[in-house]
Amino acid sequence: MKPVAIIGGGITGLTTAYQFHKKKIPFHLYESGSRLGGVIETVERDGYLAECGPNTLLETSSEITRLIEGLNLTERRCYADPEMKNRFITRNGRPVSIPLSPIAFFTSSFFSVYTKWRLMIEPFLGRYSGDKEESLADFVKRRLGNEFLDYAINPLVGGVYAGNPEELSVKHGFPKLYALEQKYGSLIRGQINGTRERKRKGTVSKQDVKMMTFDKGLQVLIDAIANRIKEHTDNSTTISRLESDPDGWELFSSTTKESIPRKHSAVLLTAPAFTMAKMEIGTSGDTPLKELSEITYPPVSSVALGFRREDVGHSLNGFGVLNPEKENLNTLGTIFSSSLFPNRAPEGHVLLTSYMGGSRSPDLALKPENEKIDLLLNDLKKLLHVSGKPTFINIRDYEKAIPQYVIGYDRFKNRMDQVEKQQPGLFIAGNCRNGISLSDSIMSGYSSADRIEKSLNETNILKPTGV
Repeated sequence: MKPVAIIGGGITGLTTAYQFHKKKIPFHLYESGSRLGGVIETVERDGYLAECGPNTLLETSSEITRLIEGLNLTERRCYADPEMKNRFITRNGRPVSIPLSPIAFFTSSFFSVYTKWRLMIEPFLGRYSGDKEESLADFVKRRLGNEFLDYAINPLVGGVYAGNPEELSVKHGFPKLYALEQKYGSLIRGQINGTRERKRKGTVSKQDVKMMTFDKGLQVLIDAIANRIKEHTDNSTTISRLESDPDGWELFSSTTKESIPRKHSAVLLTAPAFTMAKMEIGTSGDTPLKELSEITYPPVSSVALGFRREDVGHSLNGFGVLNPEKENLNTLGTIFSSSLFPNRAPEGHVLLTSYMGGSRSPDLALKPENEKIDLLLNDLKKLLHVSGKPTFINIRDYEKAIPQYVIGYDRFKNRMDQVEKQQPGLFIAGNCRNGISLSDSIMSGYSSADRIEKSLNETNILKPTGV
């Protein structure tokens, strides 16, 4: 049979390709850049090991575990130090460890008595009955109050989405949170009942699962998959047009200005939304996904700095610190990278990975590197009592970083659904459709492989043996 075309060599495309490799379904992957992995990239230099994009992977599904096992990476897996349980939130200019258990929540002074009372009455508030789609901010204020929004949700959203809770849709950006209220009428009741359901399904809640990476960073995962599929991969190949006929799909490259010299049985698009928006589909030059160009991708800078241990006054005894917007700092937050995992910094040194920009302050991510470092050092001096000059610097700027699942995101998902129906054999996946986390993107690859295999079987393209 003709190979399936996978356009985009990020983790979703790679996971799909690996599943086809295992199932012996012919495929070919096209990546516009010179390397595979998308934003997942690990830099090893001067004794430091720094991530340019995501820092950790969550094994939220047994399928992710099987992926690691199938790639023979089990022995290279590293879990976060269990002693580093603290999560810090900046409050009144200093990092404060947030309560992580119900008892700690009610005995801690981090939240006011009023907010504690709001949490106690949450199970009795009932479901949202309005017709208007809620923002995450409105959802949290309605159920838990303003303080919980300002000092729990706002910094969390800054760390996960680099986004703004006033703009993000609770239904699309946090679908599991939305589903808890819809199904159980309460977040607390839903959390209790959801735990039972996850046990039956063999899944783990993101807040309960252990964080992990690999001995040489997340690049290990990318390299392992890339090595398995290298004979079926073309890097530095930008696909700009797709055409279908009864004989299959033909791809046209803007790199060579010519048709790819092979036909394909189906096509999977996993590129960013702003790339898919420009893609011509059909012979008339139409761009049916052009509406996706309106999806917001704020700029983000990832800045990894190394310091001598004696130049950092804070104990760094935790995951990191997140900064609420109300604290008026330059950074969204900082991960204590060398506290979480071994061999991230030379002996006697530490590695801190900070993030700047996002929807909160996009202009900061676009500043020159020297200005960004000065602004970052100002924050680190205030929060972590950092002195002295960095002994390591690694900066990675993303002009368009993370898709924002804002209010009204239905129209983008509906458009992707419509194009798939109008173009049989065309499939769309990735973090603009199936969730933004690394684990979400991996699972999107799994589901894409299953959907395409089912379609090929239904159209009798796959032989009974599956080859």
